[in-house]
Amino acid sequence: MRLVAAAAAGLAVLVLVGCGVQRATPVPNADSSSSTPSPTETQSTETEPAPEPPQLELSSDVTVIASGLNAPWSLVRLRNGSTLISERDTAVIKELTPSGAIREIGTVPDVASGGEGGLLGLAYVRAQNWLFVYLTTESDNRIVRFELEGEAGNLSLGDGTLILSGLEREWNHNGGRIKIGPDGLLYATVGDAGQPWISQDLNSANGKILRMELDGTVPSDNPFPGLFVYSLGHRNPQGMAWDDSGRLWASEFGQNTWDELNIIVPGGNYGWPVVEGIAGESGFIDPYFQWSTDSASPSGLAYSNGTLFMAALRGQRVWSIHPPTGAVVDWLAGSYGRIRDVVPGPGGTLWILTNNTDGRGTPRAGDDQILQVSLTPLG
Repeated sequence: MRLVAAAAAGLAVLVLVGCGVQRATPVPNADSSSSTPSPTETQSTETEPAPEPPQLELSSDVTVIASGLNAPWSLVRLRNGSTLISERDTAVIKELTPSGAIREIGTVPDVASGGEGGLLGLAYVRAQNWLFVYLTTESDNRIVRFELEGEAGNLSLGDGTLILSGLEREWNHNGGRIKIGPDGLLYATVGDAGQPWISQDLNSANGKILRMELDGTVPSDNPFPGLFVYSLGHRNPQGMAWDDSGRLWASEFGQNTWDELNIIVPGGNYGWPVVEGIAGESGFIDPYFQWSTDSASPSGLAYSNGTLFMAALRGQRVWSIHPPTGAVVDWLAGSYGRIRDVVPGPGGTLWILTNNTDGRGTPRAGDDQILQVSLTPLG
């Protein structure tokens, strides 16, 4: 563990020399969804802020929950005690049963793996027992909804319904994270498919974060009428998480210089390919934090009790970010290789998904694995 920064809330800019991470502006107000804040907007100091929850730290005790996975990409924990895991290259969805066994629940049709494409994100809606999947085919990236059938320990994939198709695909920059937001709608991160300028083109859904109804229609209150686009100017976002105030955070791969953690507001433009990282340029929203690409390459993102946790692939660690104080800490650096996803686990724990068998890592004994680490207040 290495403490990187613990800035006082309210500082406009914090430059961390030699640490590979910089902080931009304070967190926008929780009600900022009605408009796009400028990069220099600050919070009101007229009232005494409420006590903030403590930052959380990861225990040094790591438990292996599952092993022997093949290029896993996404984790979804179900209330019935099972966890679903997508495998990018095999197109198989596996179930980690309540007893700890690993079994296949089905193979997703039409997946064409290669490079960074294949079977990517998963999202689950309990009320309808629907499982959404983000996948790469021979011609596009798309989202398909499946009926999830059976009970815990004996789950299977039912019929599939196409929700969204026609997202451009490429060897890299496919995005692929999908999650259900606090509003009950489906959000998806879509990369620029190696075509940077389409990130600024509202006629393209690539290089965007999308928001849609569960039947694949456009919500009436989306920021651009008739479009799925929720935010634009993204290169390759792969992590999403909402905090207690309902703010959407997203982690994003940069190109050669800066990876980003952004606060997403409806209609916000995050600058790619005009800018990368903190630029202070009018019309674009700066990231809240940025990292050098060799210490991050961020993928999955999770939120627990006031703290964000960000998986790092090239950085081979988990970053914790406490927005109210600006404290940033890295954990497990180099101990378990590439980290693809993080999700809140049971009983105040964090589950961590390694990604060493995807062709870019160095597989270790048991890879790939799901690890469990307990979370406790820092200090």
